[in-house]
Amino acid sequence: MRALRQRLRLVYGIPAAAPHGQPLAELILTVLSQSTNDRNRDVAYFRLRDRFQTWEEVRDAPVDAVEEAIRPGGISKIKSARIRDILAAISPDGPVRMAPLASMTVPDAQRYLCDLPGVGRKTAACVLLFALGMRDVPVDTHVSRVGTRLGLFRPGAGFEEMHDEMLALTPRGAELELHLNLLRHGRRTCHARRPACGDCALARMCPRVGVESPADRGRV
Repeated sequence: MRALRQRLRLVYGIPAAAPHGQPLAELILTVLSQSTNDRNRDVAYFRLRDRFQTWEEVRDAPVDAVEEAIRPGGISKIKSARIRDILAAISPDGPVRMAPLASMTVPDAQRYLCDLPGVGRKTAACVLLFALGMRDVPVDTHVSRVGTRLGLFRPGAGFEEMHDEMLALTPRGAELELHLNLLRHGRRTCHARRPACGDCALARMCPRVGVESPADRGRV
């Protein structure tokens, strides 16, 4: 992990971002990010916030109105229902306020978030890391692909297992750095199909280089 971290730094630098302190906004933003790109996610989020002034208005609005607001983010029918269900689960009436996650242990905060409708470990990790700076590492499709090819994860491991393993492997304080740099590497070099192994800064430490067939690469 030390070697991996250093090589990623040489290519992508050392990313840094202070926790923004808005876990509910991060939760909704992460729901909107599913199956779309960052630009469409952001457009959908800002349309939602322009259309509704408070989270209570979103919770109490007709689902069709929420769906229309977030349409640029894709699969808006599913996401609109999920967002309303999450807000109702947090607070069925009155002000929508999340539990004080920052005062919880990481396992307790994970359980609270994962008990909300449609929220899994990756979404919970995004909320804890980006909003509150807590010790968690989101494992998305890019991180899981790169990590599996590097041998960090057991082949065929589920996302729950990969999250646990990634958190155990990550040095304290490197959660944001490793998540973002592995994500960048997956987007720019270690593609799902036809990974650019010849241009990869991690090629010498990757057991999959020179082993995969083109068909194998498409399945990882």
